[in-house]
Amino acid sequence: MQCQVECNDTAGRSVTNFVATPIRQPALIFIFVTVLLDVISMGIIVPVLPQLILGFLGDNFTSAADVLGILISVWALMQFVASPVIGALSDHFGRRPVVLASNLALAMDHLIMAFAPALWVLFIGRVLSGVCSATVSTAYAYIADTTPQDRRASAYAVLSTAFGLGFVLGPVLGGFLGHIDLRLPFLVAAALGLANFFYGFFVLPESLPSHLRVPFSLRSANPLVSLKLLRRSSQLSRLGVLSFILQTAQQVLPACAVLYMTYRYNWEGPQIGLALAGVGIVYILIQGGVMRPLSKKVSEKTLAMIGFLMGVAGFWIYGSASVGIMFLIGIPVMEMWSLAQPSIYALMTKEVEVDEQGRLQGANSCLLGLAGFLGPWSFAKLFAIGVDPQIGLNAPGLPFFIASVLMIFGFVVVIGLRA
Repeated sequence: MQCQVECNDTAGRSVTNFVATPIRQPALIFIFVTVLLDVISMGIIVPVLPQLILGFLGDNFTSAADVLGILISVWALMQFVASPVIGALSDHFGRRPVVLASNLALAMDHLIMAFAPALWVLFIGRVLSGVCSATVSTAYAYIADTTPQDRRASAYAVLSTAFGLGFVLGPVLGGFLGHIDLRLPFLVAAALGLANFFYGFFVLPESLPSHLRVPFSLRSANPLVSLKLLRRSSQLSRLGVLSFILQTAQQVLPACAVLYMTYRYNWEGPQIGLALAGVGIVYILIQGGVMRPLSKKVSEKTLAMIGFLMGVAGFWIYGSASVGIMFLIGIPVMEMWSLAQPSIYALMTKEVEVDEQGRLQGANSCLLGLAGFLGPWSFAKLFAIGVDPQIGLNAPGLPFFIASVLMIFGFVVVIGLRA
């Protein structure tokens, strides 16, 4: 039995869709695993990629920071450029071929990085990884295609669980496997990706009927078009600035955390992996155990103010932590910053019409892509300056202090928001 629903396609356009049947359990499991592996593939290399770069550069932390910042920025840039393109392709060719091709390409990419003999090969691997990781939006579109509107929230909750599990499991798995061999995490990720491809090949049906597909459009594949929406009002513009500040400040962690722990505390893969997993666990606990009850008692503006203030304190603790235990103590303080982002998103949704929510999501994705491109290179460069013996600052915490200053600026902007 078919039902007619109003939804947004992956390019952010409002369309009328038809949901034929609820999603089959094997297909839902496959989509869950696809998202989980995407996130694990990002997390599994976090503890080992900086160490692999250090090996290529003779343990030169200054040069390694520069290279790591470039690799992370390139990954984010490719995801930023590829996300709307892949979304438009899935609207034209269907979800199944795009998802399967992504799984296969991501597995091949991990093999490339596993056997990379030089930094330039690693660079190619990161470019391909950024493109393949842009298909997460297609997984969400698959859910929208196959799930009635009143059941999508629970289906999306399943995907959110995949994100949480991936951010916890990835660094732990990468840390311990990397302690055996720095290339082993990439091989394991490749094996998982190939297994998921073959599983999906046999169980994943197409979700987008041919009569609902649309021609590929270069305009729909332009990631910058959606940003025009944020200029509609001063309130929405301020919220866009706040979202960009939050997402940029957050980039200090993937850009510098592993090198920082290695340089300052002499931690190795297992310790780094467990610390990063702790960050993921605390994040999940705050979102589930703090955000929900607080959101029923205080306004979004108040939650945003709390988030920015805790971010100021958390980044300052990270930057000044002279011993590892101080860094670990700072994790629950730091992760309270996560109260701010959903609050800002909630305020943004009140500033646009119901049929513009897809465009708003596209604008936020664009901001995330820009922050992911600019932030890692900038913070990695600050770390390189802080540890460069020729400059003599001896300030490895410099990028965290700058992130703290960004959060102070954000707090001032929050004060000026309408309640």
